[in-house]
Amino acid sequence: MKKNYLVTGGAGFIGSNYVHRLLKRGENVTVYDNLSRTKRNIEWLKSKFGENAFQLVVGDVRDADRITESAASADVIVHLAGQVAVTTSVIDPRDDFESNALGTFNALEAARASGRNPIFIYASTNKVYGGMEDVTLFEEPTRWRYRDLVNGCPETQPLDFHSPYGCSKGTGDQYVRDYSRIYGLRSVVYRQSCIYGTRQFGIEDQGWVAWFIIAAVTGKPITIYGDGKQVRDILFVDDLLDAYDLAVDKIDIAKGQVYNLGGGPQNVMSIWAEFQPKLEKLLGRSLQVARGDWRPGDQRVFYADIRKAEKELGWKPQVNVETGVRKLFDWVMENKHLF
Repeated sequence: MKKNYLVTGGAGFIGSNYVHRLLKRGENVTVYDNLSRTKRNIEWLKSKFGENAFQLVVGDVRDADRITESAASADVIVHLAGQVAVTTSVIDPRDDFESNALGTFNALEAARASGRNPIFIYASTNKVYGGMEDVTLFEEPTRWRYRDLVNGCPETQPLDFHSPYGCSKGTGDQYVRDYSRIYGLRSVVYRQSCIYGTRQFGIEDQGWVAWFIIAAVTGKPITIYGDGKQVRDILFVDDLLDAYDLAVDKIDIAKGQVYNLGGGPQNVMSIWAEFQPKLEKLLGRSLQVARGDWRPGDQRVFYADIRKAEKELGWKPQVNVETGVRKLFDWVMENKHLF
């Protein structure tokens, strides 16, 4: 049976990929987006499925009345909308708070007001764990690593919001979790690591895997902040979308739960010391970069312990680093005109 999906931020990278998947299998989809970043993904979706394949609501999640109206008939709400960059949050913390904390509250209240008890999936972030200063690190030639967290950061790691972005996303994280406890909302929190993939128009402040590839291909300058040995677990977007589907299919298990979603310890890469040779091999030439100081809230290491999602939902990444980076590189090369 078809479900009615509301995807906030559906014009963005993750959102447009999920909308594509939903439309391909025949779901009813409403995209809710203020189109502040780009319309390119909306145009792409219309070119694939037609002008009237989905409903587009041009609105901001800060507009409580508009999001409430748009959520009235939703069976599933996938809340992806919001401000996405740590650096931007430092420059304008009020806008960050209103987009992420207030926007998520509005979306939750819209879900509650509908009276339909929709499934509510929230895209949280690994930034809710902060700098993890209590965790010992050690340095290797090309990366930093946890000394004791062999499987990565678990969901039980204490929350320590660091940066306005971490605070605003963490506020939403806790609200979504608590709406399940207090109101019985069928909500799921996914604390996402570095998601990358096709349709990602990365910029210097957000989406670093895509940004480095785009900049390298198009000849834009690249600046590496910190020592370039910061480690992240990266997750290809298709694997993330599998987890969204599993949350819906297994909502009786997933409701009220928090899951880390990342590449896990098997899919880690340091942002430049290890990425540079991979990128140069794909390009067939060397790259020159500038260097900058560490940026606020930049973790030396983050990779997620993803065993809870595997145990409870049967989920684990299928696309490894080499395959995923190659897919994204090929997409950028084929779509240079978009950049």
